[in-house]
Parts: sequence; C-alpha cells; structure tokens
Amino acid sequence: MNHLNRMSGILLHPTSFPSPYGIGDLGKCAYEFIDFLEAAGQHLWQILPLTHTGFGDSPYQSFSAFAGQPLLISPDHLLDLGLLDASDITDCPVADDTHIDYGMIIPWKQRLYRLSYEKFAALIKESEENELADDYRIFCTENSFWLDDYALFMACKDENQGKSWLEWDDELRLVTDELKADLMEKLKEQAGYYKFLQFLFFTEWKALKEYANEHGVQIIGDIPIFVSMDSADVWANQHLFQLDTKGYPLAVAGVPPDYFSATGQLWGNPLYNWDAHEEEGFAWWISRIKSQLTNLDILRIDHFRGFEAYWSIPYGEETAINGQWIKAPGEKLFTAIQKTLGDDLPIIAEDLGIITDEVTALRESFNFPGMKILQFAFDNTGEGDYLPHNFRSPQCVCYTGTHDNDTSCGWYETLSPQCKNKLLRYTDTYPEEEINWSLIRLCLGSIAAYAICPLQDILSLGSEGLMNTPGVASGNWSWRYTKTSLTPELAEKLKELSILYGRCEPGGYYEC
Repeated sequence: MNHLNRMSGILLHPTSFPSPYGIGDLGKCAYEFIDFLEAAGQHLWQILPLTHTGFGDSPYQSFSAFAGQPLLISPDHLLDLGLLDASDITDCPVADDTHIDYGMIIPWKQRLYRLSYEKFAALIKESEENELADDYRIFCTENSFWLDDYALFMACKDENQGKSWLEWDDELRLVTDELKADLMEKLKEQAGYYKFLQFLFFTEWKALKEYANEHGVQIIGDIPIFVSMDSADVWANQHLFQLDTKGYPLAVAGVPPDYFSATGQLWGNPLYNWDAHEEEGFAWWISRIKSQLTNLDILRIDHFRGFEAYWSIPYGEETAINGQWIKAPGEKLFTAIQKTLGDDLPIIAEDLGIITDEVTALRESFNFPGMKILQFAFDNTGEGDYLPHNFRSPQCVCYTGTHDNDTSCGWYETLSPQCKNKLLRYTDTYPEEEINWSLIRLCLGSIAAYAICPLQDILSLGSEGLMNTPGVASGNWSWRYTKTSLTPELAEKLKELSILYGRCEPGGYYEC
C-alpha cells in the first residue's frame, strides 16, 4: 500500500458480538458495533478469518479458504426473510453470555438452518419468479469457481459422518472431474443446502460491509498462508499440494525450534506444490486474494515469511525439529497477483518472529506494511524493533497485542519487576491499573500509519478476555463482550485520544 492514511481501529472477531443467540453474528449487534466505531472516531475494524471453521473452532483451520462461517448467520435475518418463525428460536441454549459453548450452539444453529433451507426449497418449488431464489442463483453462478467444490466436499463429509477426507473410501478420496459430476447429481440436495448457507452468509456480510464503509470504517480481514488438510481446497485440487498418490501429505508446515519452543511448532498443514501453482499462473492464489479483497478492504496475511521460505517437516514426524527451510516463489507470486489485481495491493504482512533480511526485502519490495506488537517491546529490558522509538517507517501497523496474546492487563501481571519498571518509566504510567490505556496511548501516538487495539484492551479486561492460547487445543475462540460494555463514555474517551494523536479524521497520508 503506497498511501497509508493515519488511522486507528479495533481488533474484534464477529463471534465476540453480544448476540442473544449464543454466538456473535452479523445481525443487529454487528451494526451497533459499527456505530460504536464511528462514535469513537475509529476508521478500522480488524477481524480474524471469516471462513467455515472445522474441529477445534479455530478460524485458522477451516473447511475452505473461500467459504464463510455459517455460525455467523443471524437468526433474525432468517426471520425477516420468512424462512423461520419466531417460535423456532425460543429455545436458544445460552448458558453464559460472555463465552461461546460451541458444543451447544452448533447443533442448535444447524437445526435452524435446516428448517430455513426446507422453507427456501418450498418457495422455489411454488414459484420460479422469486426474488430470493433469483439472488441465490446469481450467487451460485458468480461463485461457482469455489462454491461447487466446497458444497460437494461438505456433502461428502456428511455422507462419511464428518470424517476427514483422508479416511474416505479410495473412490471418494482420489477425486476426478467425472466423479465430481456424478457426486453432484447424487448429493444435489445436500450440496444445495451448503450453497444456500453461503448465499445467506455473504448476503449478510455484503450488507454489513456496505454499512461499515458508509460510516467511514474499513474492514481488515485475515487469512492464514496455509490451508487445512481436511478442506475442499486440498481435496479438490490435490495436484497443487505436496501429496502422494493416495492423497496423503509428503511434508507438512510448521516452524523450527526457537526461543519459545525447544521442539518448534508442528502445524500439520499440507505444503504447496509451488511448481504446479506456477505452471497454472498462480491462478488459485489469484482467485483466493481476489475473493478476499471483494469482501474486505484490506487483507492481513498470516505467516508472511513462508512466501520467502517455508519450514518443511517430513510427514509423520512428532515434532518440528527435523525440518528444513525450502525457498518459495514469493516474488513471482505477488508479481502475478499484481498483474491481475493492480500494483497497489492493500495487504498487511504478518512478519513477527525471527525474520530474515530476505523476508523483509520481499515485504518491502511490494510495499506491504509489517506489524509491531507493543507487548513484545517490553518482554525484556533491552532494545528492540518493537519499541516505538525504533520504528523505522510509518509503513507498519502498531498493535498493543493480537488475538494470540494475553490482554495487556493480563500480560502485565506476568512481567518481571525489571520489565514492569521499564514499561512504567517508558509510558510514564502511574497508577499501574491504567497500564492498558498507557499502551493504547503509546500505540496511537506512534509513527505507525495504522494503530489497532483489541477490544479487550479498550475494555480494561484481564486474562478472562483471552481469545486464544497458542498451543492449547481447546477452550479458545469463545470470548464475548456484553451488550452494556460499549458505553458512550468509552467511545468519547477513545475519540479524544484519537484526535489528540491525529488519527480521528483521515485525510493526510504518508508516502511509503
């Protein structure tokens, strides 16, 4: 991005909205959040990946790199469309309005969606001249390049009791175009259901994005560099991944041992067959980025360093120790994307961790802003790139913390006395209980073009506001704020600070 307005915003995933239906959705609560952003003088809203999550509920492990999260569909929207009756939603199993119980909410919402699809199918049969049905057909046609494979994949998963596609019979696992056509005819009704859910999701999301843009808010989305093994992307495009003749991965993704982990991190995602991608002109990647930027204003790509070189771990290894760095064609990839989508790509590169000069050069050659995390600046008492006085350029995004960090208040409690002392002196913070607002001021006051804070920090929450604990398999992605959290007083406080640090009204910009 060559021109970066000096703006600020909030990091919050839609599942954290205080919807009355057990999980945040794209209904009234989403619009009220946009209203809060406007009142608080914020022009950026950053979210996590919007994709259809799989086992573990992580938005970074999904069934498709393109499909939206059905759990975000608002029951109220289904009521407005006449696809549900009020009596259908009176038994919502909400046990705790501050956390999501996925085990209770998923089957409840799936029941609502099935009811809605039955009514929708009946409407189509009653009359071919139906506006909703016409919109559905248009959506299916415009998105067929990913929607058909996704819907068929999900239908096949249902036929196989939700098992990973690697556990399916050979006939289904080693898919061909002819087999896809046969399966689509056999599973037409079930595939149609999943297409219907995607139609509902993207209809709601498009309306919400338009509302946000009309109110001066740009949405920053997020995608992981790798896709899930158990996904439509891998199943339907096996030649684009490093797989054997039976579909099993030859090597998987992760990161090597470092200061934080003696055995590294074994993610298990299949690795790309970059030669095959290049032979096809990087068509799959171009479609992925284009699709994302159709539904978002700006896109953050997680683990950007993997485009320069990725850590390849032989399949079957129990840790990430026995891997090796393999070069990736990042320059060729983004050059191809630029040729299709334009030179000024609105992309943010997640460049955290141990980053080489080659990775930095790749990021800077395409003018992608990197990330600066203030919590990392005070985890020790020495100098570092994350200290604001060491920011070399405004072409970066400053965060107090991310979805993978503890809240600023919770994190502060874990610091050594020496680190606490440095932080307090650096921010001139007294008393200590205002440490989260001191970090927010530091973030807003930095030279970074974008300043973004998790809502948990703005709400002064402790570790009870954790969104994710990396390395922990369960209990994540469930935090929600309550309906009374976003007060006019809080909006005014944030707006005053944003005005003070020149972020409230975009207009001037940095030449980067």
